[in-house]
Amino acid sequence: MSTLAPHPAAALPAPTRKPWAQRWPLALAVLALFGWLLWSVSARQALLLLVGVGLGWGLAAARFGFTTGWRHLVENRDPSGVYGQIILLAVLAAISMPMLAHFPETQAALGPPSVSLLVGAFVFGLAMQISDGCGSGTLYKAGLGVPVNMAILPLFALGSFMGSVHLNGWLALGALEPVGLVQHWGAGGALAATLAALAVVAVGVGLWSGQRFSFKSTPRRWVWGALVIALFAGLNLFVAGQSWGVVYGFGLWGAKAATALGVFDPSANAFWSDRGHAERLHQTLLLDVTSITNIGILAGALWVAPRRPQDARPLTGAQWAIGLAAGFVLGYSSRLAFGCNVGAMVSGISTGSLHGWIWVPMAFIGTLIGVRVRRRFGF
Repeated sequence: MSTLAPHPAAALPAPTRKPWAQRWPLALAVLALFGWLLWSVSARQALLLLVGVGLGWGLAAARFGFTTGWRHLVENRDPSGVYGQIILLAVLAAISMPMLAHFPETQAALGPPSVSLLVGAFVFGLAMQISDGCGSGTLYKAGLGVPVNMAILPLFALGSFMGSVHLNGWLALGALEPVGLVQHWGAGGALAATLAALAVVAVGVGLWSGQRFSFKSTPRRWVWGALVIALFAGLNLFVAGQSWGVVYGFGLWGAKAATALGVFDPSANAFWSDRGHAERLHQTLLLDVTSITNIGILAGALWVAPRRPQDARPLTGAQWAIGLAAGFVLGYSSRLAFGCNVGAMVSGISTGSLHGWIWVPMAFIGTLIGVRVRRRFGF
């Protein structure tokens, strides 16, 4: 019971600003890595490091929690976090969809409607409430120094790797071809349909919570956080040619570790023997788009981490065990669902993937159960 974790009943407190003397070593480290990537790897990877730093800074400074936003809506009828996410989706769709239509080298975050998606999204929504973090949430809270999220991070990676190993078996249960709205309707039609659907969601959230959407009543941190994250996520698509993702990097880390330890043969697995995945598995992590932005997110969150440990409540041994198990399940289910709140919801919906719209209701149903499990075990 000696290790502390954030009090689950409240959002993380605003950080106490670090003096520059405590920040400059991190700034120098990021600058050195940027320079090394620029000189030895590629300008793209160097720029993506900075994109990741911007995403991590935006997530941590705004306390832009996808998990807590949903939980506050369910438990407190507080829709502000969900409204912030709707703003993020609308702005990012307006950035991403024209880019996809005009630059054929950019790729939408497409996933197949499938049994795997339905099961994975539901289980993910449940597990993220127990572990108090999705993919991006686990990353930025680990960067903030939250003990439970730091412990969950390697288990998330292990779960994501195991999900990738089993993915083809899940897809064999039934899957359709991915559907991209931009490819079918063009940027204008896809954007109009997406904005209309988001408006319907906003109305539904307003009716359920009793608080109608308005920019004026939405707390400023959710608004500016959404705008900052949308800007850097749009830059990720422009620079990398693919949408912002988190989960693939975790799975790749796990696969590399398992291969190095000699406990996994990638050539015998359908997922990791695929040409693209096999190539990434044998390359340095610094060439992987998702890995480099994940590293940047950790650095960006560390930049705004408080000087002192946050006031927190100790977790019992049983709570630690449940939380860590949920972290592994979180990683496994995110791979089955073709992404987390970032890869499936944010990037999926903003680039016009039908699977993103399937992911959201299934994950929300899981959340309805997950918040009750949290209460049951006293989180």
